[in-house]
Amino acid sequence: MTRILLVRHAPTPETGDRLTGRASGVFLDEPGRQAARAAARALADVEVEAIYSSPIERTLETARIIAQPHRLTPITDLGLTEMDFGAWTGQTLESLRRTKEWGTVQAAPSRFTFPEGESFVEAQRRSVDSVERIAQDHPGKIVAAVSHADIIKLIMSYYLGQALDLFQRLRISTASISELQIEDSHPPVVVSINGTGVTG
Repeated sequence: MTRILLVRHAPTPETGDRLTGRASGVFLDEPGRQAARAAARALADVEVEAIYSSPIERTLETARIIAQPHRLTPITDLGLTEMDFGAWTGQTLESLRRTKEWGTVQAAPSRFTFPEGESFVEAQRRSVDSVERIAQDHPGKIVAAVSHADIIKLIMSYYLGQALDLFQRLRISTASISELQIEDSHPPVVVSINGTGVTG
């Protein structure tokens, strides 16, 4: 049984206000670093074998802080990267909520592709593929993977057996920890979602 601990990156000054997406140059501020250190403390006594991360700066910053107690170096994984929001990247959430497409994003995301970007279907496929590969590479071990809210929601929704159109009902807070257990001979188990620590 492999335990996958999915950690959302700690907050940045733009979190909750702007669709940062894959834009470069967005880093954790001091409250963000404090949140990342809190996640690191929650995982400090867990025997983590490897730490994977989206290549985006805010996730790598979070992953490096979490990795310090374990003396590990985060491994970047493109499958864990933020969604490609295309032309929506950098726009404020307030302005996006006024678009006619916003309702589709919230209620029927399986039908939506971001202009010049990717679809939720594509993002779920490549992120689940990454989780499956990580589990295969670390059988019977505990692994942390630092990613983004939508990506973690898509992953957890898949393993819950939910229709993709229901994934927005999940909440993934900054610096939260969600746990999956994956074993070849058994169905996968969703242990926790949006927690502040791990189970025993």
